[in-house]
Amino acid sequence: MHTIRVWDLPTRVFHWLLAASVIGLIVTGSVGGNWMNWHLRLGYAVLALLLFRLVWGFIGGHWSRFARFIYAPSSLAAYLRGRGRLEHQVGHTPLGALSVFALLLILLVQVGTGLISDDEISFFGPLVRFVSGETVSLATGYHKDIGKLIIIVLLALHVLAIAYYKWVKKQGLVRSMVIGDKQVPVAVPNARDTAGSRLLALVVLGLCAAAVTWLVSLGNAF
Repeated sequence: MHTIRVWDLPTRVFHWLLAASVIGLIVTGSVGGNWMNWHLRLGYAVLALLLFRLVWGFIGGHWSRFARFIYAPSSLAAYLRGRGRLEHQVGHTPLGALSVFALLLILLVQVGTGLISDDEISFFGPLVRFVSGETVSLATGYHKDIGKLIIIVLLALHVLAIAYYKWVKKQGLVRSMVIGDKQVPVAVPNARDTAGSRLLALVVLGLCAAAVTWLVSLGNAF
């Protein structure tokens, strides 16, 4: 067995911040009232995190890059038959990769519709004024009902998958996402996780946060 660094620190911090923020969004959106102020703030935070992950998917650590977990249909089929290559079980597996891309896409759509949603009471997204009333109505309906349900289902499936790997396949996915290291039966590259790469991640996150701030201020300026 080989102990390698699979998840760099920026990827791990992103993962746990996103998980906490999404749970917070579900709770604050369900409670409503004054908690909607926090719902908006958490929505902006999630958008900044998603933008960061999109960038980090190209310049991040070895196993965090999209190129490392974009699999051919044949690789997915082999994995489902239990004949997948050992290196495909180091980072995101072929099945896990589908879950990651689905969650990123659904969250982007959810945040995007939130920016143009209006509850017709006291809260509305900062970009409402840039789209038609019909678009606002469609976005609001999706954001409050369909999108929220899809996210809850995906989160439940994610938790079930973690439990399956823990109790059936005897693989602790949570531990590796906490400490970054994982024991694997094949010699593979370590993820880059240096002080320089962490500083780069901080700069990227700052730029993403600045972009979201500008986007929100653009809507509030009119």
